[in-house]
Amino acid sequence: MDILHITRPAAVTGLDDIPMPSVDAQAAQSLVARCPVAGETPLVQAEALAVEAGVAELWVKDERGRMGLGSFKALGAAYVIACDKERGDHRGRTYVTASAGNHGMSVAAGAHAFGAASVVYISETVPESFAARLAEQGAQVVRQGATYEDSMAAAQAAADANGWALLSDSSWPGYTERPHRLMEGYLVLMAEAIAQMPAAPTHIFLQAGVGGLAGACAALARQAWGDGPRIIVVEPDAAAALHGSIKAGAPTESAGPVSDMGRLDCKMPSLIALKGLARDADAFALISEAEGQAGAGTAMVAGLASSPSGAAGIAGVLALSDAQKADLGITAASIILTVLSEGPAS
Repeated sequence: MDILHITRPAAVTGLDDIPMPSVDAQAAQSLVARCPVAGETPLVQAEALAVEAGVAELWVKDERGRMGLGSFKALGAAYVIACDKERGDHRGRTYVTASAGNHGMSVAAGAHAFGAASVVYISETVPESFAARLAEQGAQVVRQGATYEDSMAAAQAAADANGWALLSDSSWPGYTERPHRLMEGYLVLMAEAIAQMPAAPTHIFLQAGVGGLAGACAALARQAWGDGPRIIVVEPDAAAALHGSIKAGAPTESAGPVSDMGRLDCKMPSLIALKGLARDADAFALISEAEGQAGAGTAMVAGLASSPSGAAGIAGVLALSDAQKADLGITAASIILTVLSEGPAS
C-alpha cells in the first residue's frame, strides 16, 4: 500500500470555479424520506474486523440494502431526478449517463420511478449481467468504449446531439450543478452514520472512484466532528485519480490497467470531490488488486459480503503495516469508521 500524507488543505490549482461539496444533509434527508422504499441502513460494529485490524472498534456503514438497489448510489442520481420532479422539470426528459456500476442503476431507477426515460452507456468490460439489470429498470443500454472514460465521452456526445439531460456522477469545468446535487444525496448515509455512532471515530476510511462518496462524507464528517478524525481516501493503485491529482497539485488523469475494483476504476477525479478532499482528507492510500481481494474476502468471512470495490475502505484498514498504522496514529485504542458501499458484484 502506498500512502500520501498531506497537510490540510492541500494546494490544488485549476479549481477556482468549482464549488465545494454541499453539507446540507437536511435537504437531502427531507426529500429522501418521502420515498416509499426509503429506510435507514445499519451501522454494524464488526468485532472480528476490529480484532484483525488491531483496533478497539471498527464500524461499518452497510449500504447493501439501500432502497432496494444494493448500494449507496441509490441516494445519488435518483435524488437529482427527484429534485427535478419537485420543480416539474422531469416530464418528457431523457437522462443519459455512463456507468461502471451502480450509478447507472440509480439513474435508471430514478427515471423509471418518476416517469422519465434513461439511456446508460457502459464500456466493453462491464458484465452482461449488469447490463441486464439496467434494462430491467427500464434503461436503454448502449455499449461503447473500452473504459469508463470512453463511455462518458459517448454519453456526453449523445446528450449534446439529442438534447438529453446528462447526469454524471463526476464533475468538470462547466459541468457542476447536477453532480453537486448528486453528492448532496450521499450526505444522507453519512448523516445517519453520525447519528448512529456512539462516539466520534478517530479515523475514517473512504473508498473512491471519481470521489463523490468520499467527498460528501468527508465534508459532513468535518462539520460534525471537526479536525478530530483522520480521514483516509482509498483507491485502487490502477486508478489513482485523487491520489495522483493531489500529488501533482492539479487535476491529473491517471494511467493504469483495468482494475478488478471496477466500480472504482476511474482515471479522472470529480473536480468537486477533489476540491473538497484537498481540504478535508489527511491521506490518500492506494491498494493493490491483491489487497482489494483480500479485504473483500475477510469482510465476507465476517458476514459482510461485498465486492472488492464495496469493501475497499475495509481493505485499506486491513492492508496497513505496523509502520503505516503508526504514521496514521492508529493504535489499539482507535475507533475506525468505514462504508460498505455495495453488495457482492453480480
